[in-house]
Amino acid sequence: MNPKTSNHNILWVLLMLLPVLSIAQQNSKQLTLSEAIQMTLQHNQLLLMDKAKIDAAIARVQQAEEKKLPELSASTSFLLLNQPGLDLKIATGNGQPPPSTNASLKVNTALIGMLNASVPIYAGGQIRYGIASAEYLVEAARLDATVNQQAVIQNSIAAYINLYKAAQTVKLIEENLKDEQQRVKDFTNLEKNGLLARNDLMRASLQASNVELALLEAQNNLKDASVNMCLMLGLPEQTELKVEAAAFEQTPTAGILSAWEDSAMLHRNELAAYGQRQQSIKAGMQAVKGSQLPSVAATGGYFSAHLQNIATISHALNVGVGVKYNISSLWKTKARLNELQANQQELQAATSLMQDKIRLEVNKSYEAVLLMQKKTEVYDKAIEQATENYRITNNKYNNGLATLTDLLDADLSLLRARLNKVNAKADATLAYANLLKAAGSLQPGFGK
Repeated sequence: MNPKTSNHNILWVLLMLLPVLSIAQQNSKQLTLSEAIQMTLQHNQLLLMDKAKIDAAIARVQQAEEKKLPELSASTSFLLLNQPGLDLKIATGNGQPPPSTNASLKVNTALIGMLNASVPIYAGGQIRYGIASAEYLVEAARLDATVNQQAVIQNSIAAYINLYKAAQTVKLIEENLKDEQQRVKDFTNLEKNGLLARNDLMRASLQASNVELALLEAQNNLKDASVNMCLMLGLPEQTELKVEAAAFEQTPTAGILSAWEDSAMLHRNELAAYGQRQQSIKAGMQAVKGSQLPSVAATGGYFSAHLQNIATISHALNVGVGVKYNISSLWKTKARLNELQANQQELQAATSLMQDKIRLEVNKSYEAVLLMQKKTEVYDKAIEQATENYRITNNKYNNGLATLTDLLDADLSLLRARLNKVNAKADATLAYANLLKAAGSLQPGFGK
């Protein structure tokens, strides 16, 4: 074959395979825990809803501030009149006294135009307290958003850990399955040479089949965990995610319980949001009380009119100060004040309940961290014990001092110990993340 033709064919094949290789690269992603958190925050719909709520609260502040702006109105009217009676009190242009009847004057139309402006000077504090009340609600909405953000971070960590555990389970079972298949292969050769009872070969084959079934189950769990993680990240469901074990190498410590409780009372944004809503209610009550006071405004206007056959008025300007007192507000605001006081009492009770709930969450999460620390220590010892037990049992079996059942049991015990250790380390990280959330300290940078 011509070398040039061969090289050309190879190049053509590589070019044909390039899209396939590109797709394969696009469908695989190395993912760290911190990256998973950041991507989840960017694609979570709940946080997008929170942003819309914050924008709406900011718009309400702007509405309250707009009440400080001048009121400006313009109007014009064209009127058709009947024959009115006229009694002019001013002299006419020829020095004659004004007519007392409409015998000589016919007024059938009137054209009137007006432009009025009003600038509030004092409104009993209604505007100022209205703005303050709306601003407190903006801050409450932002605090609510951070609460939801921490919940999203927690869910992201849990999903990542679930994916990690599923991947590690598949890996360990695959390794164990290779050992089981090798054992079956070795036993088959021994059985053919008459050095092993067929019953032992069947039992080894049965265990290999059971491990293979366990692997299928583990692979299915891994697929489910991967799809769930992809949906949270906004990635195609077919993306192969490769997680890292770096976040689980160290077992976090619990520290002191009282410090966690103090942190929770200080940093839990649920309590802070309740506090902002309390301030908003107080400002709202001041605004309602302010409506019982007189309001003062600077006024100005422009007036123009044309009365047929009578007069034309133009460029009539006026400025002044207006005082308004709504006397009915003295008895019409009582129900609104009662409603706000009831809301205030409701918030106080809710705050007390939230404080108890937070203390309970902190205590449960703290105990969970302590439990996972102890479990991790126990599983570390269990690994050593299971490894040594398998070594001893394998030596005994090779020397005819142990049965195949003992060997297979020791093998499964070692696999179970490895799986328990992997799960315990991952669960310890999740328990610590839950404790941080309970204390109000879980941040997007967790896992770095």
